[in-house]
Amino acid sequence: MPTPRPAGAPRTAVPRRYLLCRPTHFDVQYAINPWMREDAEVDTALAARQWENLVRAYRDHGHTVETVEPTAGLPDMVFAANSALVVDGRVFGSRFHAPQRRPESREYEIWFKAAGYDVYRPESCCEGEGDLVPAGRYLLAGTGFRTTRDAHAEVQEYFGIPVISLQLIDPYFYHLDTALFVLDDGTTGGSTEASGESGESGPGPGPATIAYYPGAFSTGSREVLRRLFPDAVLATRDDALAFGLNSVSDNRHVFVAAQATGLIDQLTARGYVPVPVDLSEFRKAGGGIKCCTQEIR
Repeated sequence: MPTPRPAGAPRTAVPRRYLLCRPTHFDVQYAINPWMREDAEVDTALAARQWENLVRAYRDHGHTVETVEPTAGLPDMVFAANSALVVDGRVFGSRFHAPQRRPESREYEIWFKAAGYDVYRPESCCEGEGDLVPAGRYLLAGTGFRTTRDAHAEVQEYFGIPVISLQLIDPYFYHLDTALFVLDDGTTGGSTEASGESGESGPGPGPATIAYYPGAFSTGSREVLRRLFPDAVLATRDDALAFGLNSVSDNRHVFVAAQATGLIDQLTARGYVPVPVDLSEFRKAGGGIKCCTQEIR
């Protein structure tokens, strides 16, 4: 059991820049994951208030929030994380698995280009930060339901970051960001000299700290995570189903589903500061805090 962080050694928050899309057209009009039911009734006013609360929480904690204009007919465009992966100002775009979501790629590409970014269009199915999670020296990449292994290879060639492929096996955790998130990306709280598995050190971010639900992954992928992240926070299935792992961390504050109470207790014991946010209306479409949040690195 990892030892809780000593008092007097607070973690340091890192200001972030986030891109979100207002849920003007959010609805459940089709079913492309186990959470979605075509007969689901969405309280659009409540969804709007919950989204505003998330934006307010980010800004209250010192983060920059920008927004992309929502487009009629694209009810899932609110899930901005799926639109791209941005690292060091380079944008790897999306190619959605579901035909209903494919037009979203163009809308986000327009925003990025207007903001001065070039956008790489993947040849393979790839759903952005939904399945691509930067974690210190590595890029963790999910597959099994949406993003393909071919896309993992494309991402590695584009960014030159070692990609660790992880097999998802539970359809309720169809994207990597529903089963895993990074608590500390290794940029603060210690030396910037990262220790490798052999004990050698080198430049770049230190080792990341993650939280994940083991049952979402294949046997081999669980072993990979255990070896790479021995100090990870392990979430229960109940907290994972509450979208507790669809969280966003700034290395200190963790914006986390209010319903994931067990995970919140674990984070507090580790010295993180949970910021509970209720996005329960978005769960009807299989989304949560991270799904709504694209980080511009």
